[in-house]
Amino acid sequence: MFGKHSSAGFNETSPGNRIKTLCYGEHTLLVEVHLDKDADLLRHKHPYEQTGYLISGNIRMHIEEKEMELEPGDSWCIPMNAEHKVDVLKDSIVIEVFSPTREEYIKYKNDNDILR
Repeated sequence: MFGKHSSAGFNETSPGNRIKTLCYGEHTLLVEVHLDKDADLLRHKHPYEQTGYLISGNIRMHIEEKEMELEPGDSWCIPMNAEHKVDVLKDSIVIEVFSPTREEYIKYKNDNDILR
């Protein structure tokens, strides 16, 4: 499978949080997330390892009891079932990988961008 870049196909999952599934396979799923400054991303946890890279903007990532302010080029890895949240300090773009594949995010793909 290949994913072609386009600006179409983003879905708002909560106010100020837009997501698009770029590519996915049997064990991983890759998404691009656009976050508006001050978007409310509440503390939560899930049974997926989540690894991310900040393309642009500025966020404060909270993972369990640790927190760090992140700038473009910074990355993170959230263990499975770890509580986490994000404070969006500036409009931001994030690339994230979920493992195992986060099945409920497959619906956020743009069929015109996925080549099999």
